[in-house]
Amino acid sequence: MSSHEGQRIIESVGAARRRILDEIHKVFVGQDEAIERIIVSLLAGGHVLLVGVPGLGKTLLVKSIARMFSLEFKRIQFTPDLMPADIFGTELVEEDPATGKRAFRFAKGPVFANIVLADEINRTPPKTQAALLEAMEERHVTAGGETHALDEPFFVLATQNPIELEGTYPLPEAQLDRFLLNVILDYLPPEHEQKMVSDTTAPERAALTKIFTAEEIVDLQKMVREVPASQNVVAYAVRLVGATRPTAGNAPQLVREKVKWGAGSRASQALILAGKARALLYGRYNVACEDVRALANCPPSPDHYQLSCRRRRYLRHRYH
Repeated sequence: MSSHEGQRIIESVGAARRRILDEIHKVFVGQDEAIERIIVSLLAGGHVLLVGVPGLGKTLLVKSIARMFSLEFKRIQFTPDLMPADIFGTELVEEDPATGKRAFRFAKGPVFANIVLADEINRTPPKTQAALLEAMEERHVTAGGETHALDEPFFVLATQNPIELEGTYPLPEAQLDRFLLNVILDYLPPEHEQKMVSDTTAPERAALTKIFTAEEIVDLQKMVREVPASQNVVAYAVRLVGATRPTAGNAPQLVREKVKWGAGSRASQALILAGKARALLYGRYNVACEDVRALANCPPSPDHYQLSCRRRRYLRHRYH
């Protein structure tokens, strides 16, 4: 890909960010930060754990994203009796009417879709949870000794209800590590909730305009990994993750006292990869510390403001 073509694609993705929000807001009110993080995870090729109390529109949001990107959508309601075969599919015996011979045919399950909503994943036993998480990691499933590749792009949004623990099987930390981002849907402000109630109780709802196709999403996922990240940005992400480890030299006192195990190296990888996707979404072909900070929910420090001011003064002196 030429530099001119790459720049054109970056600018088009940056321009599409506002269109994406505008389209989703035709049917979904507010939650801009959550929407952005879901799109970032999709572009980065990761998966999302979506946490929120019932009635905040998690299913509607995921369906809207699937329609806007022309992606096949499947919803799996996780229950205590759900088995791995209910997710992956199963082999059926079929008889040829002409010859009378019988043969096995694999009937694909709901995991064979571009966007899979794993609704209330903590309500199914660990065996089924682990089966889905393995498919998320490997991007294929095995049935009857045969491996079946999952469709591309493959994006899982698993939801959890944080207010009910009875009859649930909380995901262990090792399994939570399979998700790129943990996105929290909070209550809407009163003015947004009023608009939501008015829109959802009206006779008609607006149709969404398609923005990207599945093929374009796959191309963008490949392009995300080509976005450069300077060594100082990588070092910043590593220091940030290291601060969650009680044995690290830069760990705050609260971490030393309250945390037993900090984030692993996969967290550093996730911050940089998601930072690349966020930079691309904002029409930039480089990752900044601001991208990493935004994804980690870190407020800018006074040192950051001083450094930014010094950098701006230098640029004004250097180029004007």
